[in-house]
Amino acid sequence: MLKLRNIYYHPSTSEKPILKCISLDVKRDQPLIISGASGTGKTSLVEVISGLVSQNKGTILYEDQIVTKRQRREMCGVVFQFPERHFIGMTVAHELRLGQRRLPSELQSEVLTKVGLGLIDISEFPERLSGGQQRRLAIAIQLIRRPKILLLDEPTAGLDWSIRDEILKLIKHLSKENYMIIVTHEPEIFSSWNITNYQLEAK
Repeated sequence: MLKLRNIYYHPSTSEKPILKCISLDVKRDQPLIISGASGTGKTSLVEVISGLVSQNKGTILYEDQIVTKRQRREMCGVVFQFPERHFIGMTVAHELRLGQRRLPSELQSEVLTKVGLGLIDISEFPERLSGGQQRRLAIAIQLIRRPKILLLDEPTAGLDWSIRDEILKLIKHLSKENYMIIVTHEPEIFSSWNITNYQLEAK
C-alpha cells in the first residue's frame, strides 16, 4: 500500500500553503481518484507523490517503508496533462528510448502492444499520430520505466468521446498491474469503477 500521512506543501513562490494535512491510502488494483476544482492543488499533490518536489512536512510510505524524494522519482511514472505537447523525439522509437541506456526490443514491443500500439510504425513522427495514439504513446513512455506507481494527470483531457472511452479502457486494464493515481476534474467519468475519490477542497 502507498500511504501519505499529514502532507504539507508550501512552496516559497506561494503566499499560502497549497497542501495541508493530506492523508490518504492507495491500494494495488484499486485506483485512487484525486478530484477538485482548479487551484486546489491536484497537480502539486502529484508532484509531491512522484518526488518532483519535496513536501515541507509529512511522510510517504510504500509497503510500510518510508520513501525519499529520490526513491519516489525512480518508482513513479507520471503522465501530465496534454503530454503530447512535450514530445521531443524525432520518431516514436526515439521518444521511447529517451532516458534509457538500453531498451531491449522485446520490452519495447511488449509495452507498445500493452497500450494498443503493437502495429505502429516506430519510424513515424509522434506529431503525425492521432490524438488517441499520442496519448497511448505517452503512457507507453512511462511504462518502459517499469514504474511501481502510475500517476495520470487529466488523462482524457482534449480527447473526443470515442477516443476517451478507449483510453479509459486502457487505464482500467493498467490499473490491475500498478498502483494508480488519476487526477481529474471529472470524477463522474470513473463512476462505474471500483475506485476511491479523494476530493481536494479550495483553500
